[in-house]
Amino acid sequence: MPQNDPAEFRPARESSMWFPVIVIVAVLAAAFGWWRWSQREVAPEAPPAATAPQPPSTPADVPPQPPVATGPQNPMDNLAEPEKALPALSDADARVTSALNDLLGRKNVTSFLQLDGFVRRAVATVDNLPREHATARMWPVLPTPQRFAVQGNGDVKTISPDNGARYTPFVLFVESIDPARAVALYARLYPLFQEAFEELGYPNRYFNDRLVAVLDHLLKTPEPAGPVQVKITEVKGEMPLENPWTRYEFADPQLEALSAGQKLLIRMGPVNERRMKARLSELRRLVATGTMAKK
Repeated sequence: MPQNDPAEFRPARESSMWFPVIVIVAVLAAAFGWWRWSQREVAPEAPPAATAPQPPSTPADVPPQPPVATGPQNPMDNLAEPEKALPALSDADARVTSALNDLLGRKNVTSFLQLDGFVRRAVATVDNLPREHATARMWPVLPTPQRFAVQGNGDVKTISPDNGARYTPFVLFVESIDPARAVALYARLYPLFQEAFEELGYPNRYFNDRLVAVLDHLLKTPEPAGPVQVKITEVKGEMPLENPWTRYEFADPQLEALSAGQKLLIRMGPVNERRMKARLSELRRLVATGTMAKK
């Protein structure tokens, strides 16, 4: 079974907004609008009640798995004591919704978040970000209406300079949230996230260690110089090209080989990517509580 290695993960689809700490990561993909470049649109579904999809096979370049950890590398009790008498995970939606309303405001919560099974959605999304593919039905956020924008003629186009403007409101929103307050809330609710992580098939693994690994992975995202070229994904056979804006992939094979989370950062545009990386770096500083995890 996969564990807290920064290289092994999966990604997702389109949306906008986040929850405390995980969702700046979880939402990383979602909030950045349109996703599923190389996949056809799939209607969102509710998350499973008690089980989640098994992790897909990891890329060939994933390093050998490290020994099973005997304890968390980044303990959560260094951040805040967990709340006492938390509800069971299956009954936690009301408590989590209340916490989200307090942190983000009721209007933002109802406008942008998928509240049913939110903890399971957020954990699955974090676990998926550095993988090649992910299921859209597990996203903790609602889809955004905007389309991915390209320009140019011919089979190869470039991402439009205006495309990054779609993400600016989200970036401003993320930058407005107090990271320390968000991380403290995450720590108080942490047992719920740990339980959801174990449900994914990670016994004796720790979700916060996974989160730190995901952040490390995303912070390594390259920053391409100049316009980024994209092309329509080739589909063999007679198949109508519906919604072509959902079928683009990077023309550069090295960029296309990146994880979905890294691709999403690049598609935001260079300015937004740098701003989001600054916030991700700050979050990593707060959640990486272990001595070896500090950088």
